[in-house]
Amino acid sequence: MSNSAVFVPHFHWDREWYEPFQVFRHRLVTALDTVLETAEANPDFRFTVDGQMAAVEDYLEMRPENRDRVAALVGEGRLAIGPWLILLDEFLCSGETIVRNLRMGWAAAARLGGAMPIGYLPDMFGHVAQMPQILARAGIEHAALWRGVPGSVEGHAFRWRAPDGSEVRTEFLFDGYDNGLDVLLVPDRIGRALGDYAEMTADRWGADPVLAMAGTDHNAPDPRLAAWLRQASGEGRAITMATLDEYLREHVRDEVPAVVTGELRSHVRGNILPGVLSVRLGLKQRMAVAERTVDHAERMNALWSRRDDSPFLTLAWHKIIESTAHDSVVGSGTDETCDQVAARLAEAAQTARAVRDAALTEPAGLVPSDGHLVANPLPFERTTLVEVEVAAPPAGTRLVATAADGSAHPVQLVSEAPTVLSDERMDASQLERVLRRIHRRELFGRLIDHYDLSPGSLVFHLAEVPSGGPFDLLILRKEVAAAAAAHPGEWRVLTLEEARATALVPVRVPASGLASFRVEPRGTPAAAPASYAPSTAADRTLSNGLVEVTVGADGTLDIAGADGTVLRGVGRLVDGGDRGDSYNYAPPAHDVLVQDPAEITVDVVEDGPLRSRLRVTRLYAWPVALSGDRDLRDGRTVPTPVDTLVEVRAGEPFVRVSTSFLNQSADHRLRFHVPLPKPVTTSSSAGQFAVTERGLTAEGGWGEYPLPTFPAGTFVSAGPATVLLGHSSEYELVGDGSELAITLLRAIGSISVNIHPLRDEPAASEIPVPGAQDLGMRVENRFAVVPSATGWRGADAVALAEEFRGDVLVTRGTGPAGGQLPADAAGLRVDGQDVLVSSIRRVTDDEFGNGTEVRLTAMRDSAVTARVTGAFSEATTVDLLGRPLSRTEAANELELALGPWEIRTVVLR
Repeated sequence: MSNSAVFVPHFHWDREWYEPFQVFRHRLVTALDTVLETAEANPDFRFTVDGQMAAVEDYLEMRPENRDRVAALVGEGRLAIGPWLILLDEFLCSGETIVRNLRMGWAAAARLGGAMPIGYLPDMFGHVAQMPQILARAGIEHAALWRGVPGSVEGHAFRWRAPDGSEVRTEFLFDGYDNGLDVLLVPDRIGRALGDYAEMTADRWGADPVLAMAGTDHNAPDPRLAAWLRQASGEGRAITMATLDEYLREHVRDEVPAVVTGELRSHVRGNILPGVLSVRLGLKQRMAVAERTVDHAERMNALWSRRDDSPFLTLAWHKIIESTAHDSVVGSGTDETCDQVAARLAEAAQTARAVRDAALTEPAGLVPSDGHLVANPLPFERTTLVEVEVAAPPAGTRLVATAADGSAHPVQLVSEAPTVLSDERMDASQLERVLRRIHRRELFGRLIDHYDLSPGSLVFHLAEVPSGGPFDLLILRKEVAAAAAAHPGEWRVLTLEEARATALVPVRVPASGLASFRVEPRGTPAAAPASYAPSTAADRTLSNGLVEVTVGADGTLDIAGADGTVLRGVGRLVDGGDRGDSYNYAPPAHDVLVQDPAEITVDVVEDGPLRSRLRVTRLYAWPVALSGDRDLRDGRTVPTPVDTLVEVRAGEPFVRVSTSFLNQSADHRLRFHVPLPKPVTTSSSAGQFAVTERGLTAEGGWGEYPLPTFPAGTFVSAGPATVLLGHSSEYELVGDGSELAITLLRAIGSISVNIHPLRDEPAASEIPVPGAQDLGMRVENRFAVVPSATGWRGADAVALAEEFRGDVLVTRGTGPAGGQLPADAAGLRVDGQDVLVSSIRRVTDDEFGNGTEVRLTAMRDSAVTARVTGAFSEATTVDLLGRPLSRTEAANELELALGPWEIRTVVLR
């Protein structure tokens, strides 16, 4: 039994949770005031600030006068800060967001004296497989964490190995991050209590000193702690006070026998609260939108803009990272907290959108105003469909899209807009009021092309791009005033728009590049390109030569792939009760599953040749809520129509599916089922730089039922079925592996419940959160189904998931109408099977100057060569914190040999 102990004073600070951020910050300022005063009064005192710089930043924003005091304690090694900006939920954001979190936290800590080089992850609800590689490639050798560690770890440390083989020594906080508090309950008996604890946990510690984490949520340690420990140490037991960094560097063995590879999602030593994956759907969707928007903004700014908008991008990233906190994006906070998270994510997306759109204004100026610019954010060439508004074709003609090289392609009209926007009759004396609607040349969101003025009649002709001469509002006012005086009485004011239509246009865009086109009428339609077959629609069938969809009598889909794979019954909806909370799903004791619709209708929405769509509407009778004792679903039901839009596009090997319904029921979970041709024993899901394989069960052993619901980031695959996802989602293999179930909605009404059938210990207070029921909200999900006998690898799911999420960007040209379209322009190209590019951005280095940083990952279990081509002459390999490792000359081409699952970052100049 160890005769020594190291106490690590700290607190764990949830930035927002059961109180909103500003309420918690008020407590934070008081707590850190106490920490500074205690440290300055006692040279032996040490404190670890929870591994996240957000707490320090939030404090110094209120106490800027204390910056030097904080820096002094950091410099003395008595205050450990960083390395993260925020303690995040690792599964509900992208891998790139995790890297930015670490980089921003590390940089913020450096400005105050330096970060604690420990991957401290005390309270996350499980850990992603690639975290050891992320830490190791930032030069961090140690981690410390609590939840998710499997039962095979018997000591207090293990070697945590990423899929690529990277390792970090990991301290296992097997009794949580507050295990030292029980020892401190009676200050004058600390020695005895510590002896009892050391004896009870002797098998864990061996010859190493006991680690006593002396802290908990939202409280500073007692200022008398150091005196208490000195007294206890004088009673014959060696007691030391340290930061977590000092404990790991100075008091424990580096070599540990246990090795754990991959993600940590075991329930055996602590709750991992898997229900957070599916509660408050809107936050997960907003996170995906914000991450995608800032990523595209960085790429556009780096490749196509002369303006460096890094300050705006940094702001957007900061707001995203703040929102990844493990009580923020998870949705386990109060309604007002979650509203603030949603607003922060929206603000991040808006900031990034401004940068993205501004970057495209420069190349858009080279495109005539009767044309459109298309930007491809992905580093590989692609043909895609864009939807634009154009002038409707005259009778007897068809529209075609002409590219810069002169080639012409057919377009598909999907709707036509009305031409009469306003038809009013009024007295001549009121005509001046009509003119007040005009802002310079704008009217009804269009521009005045010309107008006709005759006795008793004023007709405005509007266009998106005026073809007439100049327009002078002052002259119009004079003419109307004179006409009204000359012709009193009733006038007709008519506002007409040129005949408009919405058209689908196929566009070939270079890698990370730009293309342009204009849509114009042509008497003889151009032939469809031979590279793909047209999409078609019949009464209940869609097809494009690569996939075929048939709507069954029950409203589900039979999807057939080009290799003969058939998935039958896709989209079966199963709705059941949920008496759980924001942390854990729980079925009522007497659940009623609603699976069969009362009515089904199928309508053809579009019939090709570029895009074909069917709308399947299924009417269900869902119970309104749970009954009073929450063990039974209410007998009252509400009729709920669920629309499923099914879509195939020419050239795409997958079926796009989106579901939509107005939620009018509480306390329920709705899942989208994909039946498999035969049962499987494993599933795979992509996210955070890896594709993780899982079985049918999860490891239990603590007070939480190990429900095998798992996270998926960009896609989930089981057998021949791969589902591409629009946002982070929850899934489960059900029916002994015969079906893949994806959660569309989990509606609950409490942060935590004290009595939970699948969890012994309350996860928080029982605080009502009516907003988490999503009542009266339209719930929408979008995904795509890929049938392939060879699974996600053979289907090229890594690239397909990027295409599905990474829509091209389209904007109207701003150059003179009728001008020549500029030639297509390629940006950065990356070739390599299963190579994911998670970031392309502008960077600046004081020594080496401006460059373009590219982060790549081999998303496979075998080596691959990635080939990068573009306009550069040298490449510098950097670590995940941006520090140079090696440089090489590279004349517009660079070959990178990536090992299995390797993350590599290079800066091109």
